[in-house]
Amino acid sequence: MSPPIAEAKLRLNYPLYSADFDPQNSSFLLVGGGGGEGRSGIPNKITLLNASKKNELSEFIEIDLSRDEDSVTSLAIAQSTESWATAFAGINSSSAEQQKGKNEHLRSFLLEYPQKRRIGVGESTAEKKPATESTGIPPKGETKALGKVSLFKPSTAAKKETFQRVLRLSKKRSNGPRLGAIATGLAPAGEIVLFKADTSRPGKDDIRGRIQLEDKEEAADVDIIELDNSDGQQSAKFRVAYCTDYEIYVTDVDYDKKDNGAIAPPILSTPHPDTFASSKVRPKFRCIRFLTPQVLLVLQNQPQGKGAELLVLEISGMITLRKKLHKKIKSATALSVAHLDAASPSEIDQHAIAVAGADTSITIFTVDRFTSSPKGRVKFHKHTFLPNVHSTSITSLAFSTFTQPTTIWKEAPAQYLKLASTSIANTCVVHTLPLTPYPSPPKPDTPARSLLAPRVRRQLAQNVFSTIVALLAIGIAAFFLQIFTEIRGGTPEYLGAKGWLSERIHGWIARPYMFEDGIPSIASQQISVASTAIETPLSKVSEAGGTPLQAASSVAFQAQEKLGLRDLVARRNIGSDNFDNANEGTDIIIRHAIGKGRETALSAELRDASELVQGEHKAKKWEELANHEKETWKKRLLDAGEWTIEEGESVLKGVFFSGLAGAVGAAVGG
Repeated sequence: MSPPIAEAKLRLNYPLYSADFDPQNSSFLLVGGGGGEGRSGIPNKITLLNASKKNELSEFIEIDLSRDEDSVTSLAIAQSTESWATAFAGINSSSAEQQKGKNEHLRSFLLEYPQKRRIGVGESTAEKKPATESTGIPPKGETKALGKVSLFKPSTAAKKETFQRVLRLSKKRSNGPRLGAIATGLAPAGEIVLFKADTSRPGKDDIRGRIQLEDKEEAADVDIIELDNSDGQQSAKFRVAYCTDYEIYVTDVDYDKKDNGAIAPPILSTPHPDTFASSKVRPKFRCIRFLTPQVLLVLQNQPQGKGAELLVLEISGMITLRKKLHKKIKSATALSVAHLDAASPSEIDQHAIAVAGADTSITIFTVDRFTSSPKGRVKFHKHTFLPNVHSTSITSLAFSTFTQPTTIWKEAPAQYLKLASTSIANTCVVHTLPLTPYPSPPKPDTPARSLLAPRVRRQLAQNVFSTIVALLAIGIAAFFLQIFTEIRGGTPEYLGAKGWLSERIHGWIARPYMFEDGIPSIASQQISVASTAIETPLSKVSEAGGTPLQAASSVAFQAQEKLGLRDLVARRNIGSDNFDNANEGTDIIIRHAIGKGRETALSAELRDASELVQGEHKAKKWEELANHEKETWKKRLLDAGEWTIEEGESVLKGVFFSGLAGAVGAAVGG
């Protein structure tokens, strides 16, 4: 069973708009935000947080910014070492400066880590050495503003309110270059600027290209991925993807050139609604991330709050996979992706995906890409759902950088992936997601590899579903078994299944009910024996001087000439009983009685109805018998050969039946 997801939460004194983990150490998280110009009492700040503990967040460093300027709208850590880090931030100049045509929106800062930076997650504070014995860095750390610059073209609008909406840096590699991209917000015409990000003070000389958008068009999101040469060596080329509300574009950038940014046709566009459609509103692209240089992950919001959807998009423009978010999520506000890279081409290449919903929930997925297949089969797996993470809108998501351990399993510690989220409610939350060995169980002497596996609750749900299906199958089987036993006469009729069959099919399958009046029908087991053992017809026994009842007790009828039921029916119908010997009357009665040898037998005779309804065992007409009694008598008549299913029940109407219970009781007593 996987360890539970840990949660650490911290409330600051200002709204938060952006967050980024130190790419070298996930114990440090940088957040920024503020009230912005004109919002008195709310500061503008950048704060370095200690995220080394799973259930606790604490502040390390605070950078107080001018309240005359705008709040921090975007943030990223550019470089970091064991003792310091540089960070880029999007902060607008004051309104007065903007009206003069000066908006130094891109800022850079130096953060000197405090002494606690030397303490690993597993160490205790008692092991910390004094600052003077290690590096001489003060325990609280220091910060320094390195520079500020304007890379966007000056705004031509009467009201200057352009701000740096997006800041994105390519993934940090050990010795390779790093490309950055910033995009405008509230500009007359949108613009994306590409610049060298492997510097502490980016300036206009570091610009590597500009992408000019149409009037009133802005980039909703941007992402960058570095390209490799065919021999696997790092190159100085990058691929940039960006999306507007309705189009997605991809362009390649040469890091060594300054004139990048040629606009290519969009690889995907949201189609316009039909001319006769009631609503002309189209879905909007919200976020975009590279999974590989050839595959993009796109977050799209449906119009009018009808939900959100994840798309897996090839740069050729083909959508290969779709994943709708839960129907309760009306729209999504943020997206983050972490790459848990494969150790070899034959393994799963996994990306962890976090999506923030407008309902303050976070949904975590994984995209498993099988690198051994020709095009890399891709499949979504839902990992977990975190409801009500913040009290109000989530503004940003950030995964920590994860690197697969280089040790073998028996020496590797437990592995975790962290996810930070911020909100305008001044809160920052970090979830620590435990990773699972792959393959599982791992071999102790194999290289360690970890993936974000489906949560236990998902496995439990599958088990519950399997149990429900099994119970349903058992219930259906029991239902059909009850039907079969009713038709065969093994149980009383609860469902009335005998009436569901045609008369012919019923005759092939059905048998009389085996228990009547709570007594086993022993008589039914003995009739066939008595019927085959005694061959003397009823008429001959009567002629020999025996009474009709004695004759009926000692003779079993199997054929028409022995029982005489058909003859009696014919004679009754014409009102004649001249050949009926000792029989009197015109009403036919079938009796079931015990003979001299304790065998059971059937007898048929003509009697008056007034005599039949009296006596110890009252006779009943066929129409008055219960269903199970009818089935029992049918069995007796079939065994005696005096009735067939093809003749139907019409020939039995008006015939009286008597003595079954008495015969059974006598047989049991014997």
